[in-house]
Amino acid sequence: MKKFTVHTSRREEMIDVTALVRQAVSESGVASGLAVCFVPHTTAAVTINENADPDVKRDIIYKLNKDIPQQEGYLHGEGNSDAHLKTSLVGSSETILVDAGRLVLGRWQGVYFCEFDGPRSRQLIVKVS
Repeated sequence: MKKFTVHTSRREEMIDVTALVRQAVSESGVASGLAVCFVPHTTAAVTINENADPDVKRDIIYKLNKDIPQQEGYLHGEGNSDAHLKTSLVGSSETILVDAGRLVLGRWQGVYFCEFDGPRSRQLIVKVS
């Protein structure tokens, strides 16, 4: 299991962590198996999406903010209920196939750490087996 620290710089952002996941796969020596990416936070997530056009990341955050605004009369006292909701929708883990020692991702796919309550220092855990 490999743990990476991800430093975020804004309240909401998507950071391409594909290289970190590839590093974990490479260091594991596993030729065929699975890479499980897990984010142990309640206001951050991980997803797979297009990594060619940066507007895709902006559009995802835009739509999440439009549908789940930061201020909406939530009861949670910390003021980050929207971040909890976004995390629940996006998810805290992704499982990616590994074949020939490489991640099986589509041509345009990348792995993204999603920050919804930053800036913070976060953890991304990758288990390859």
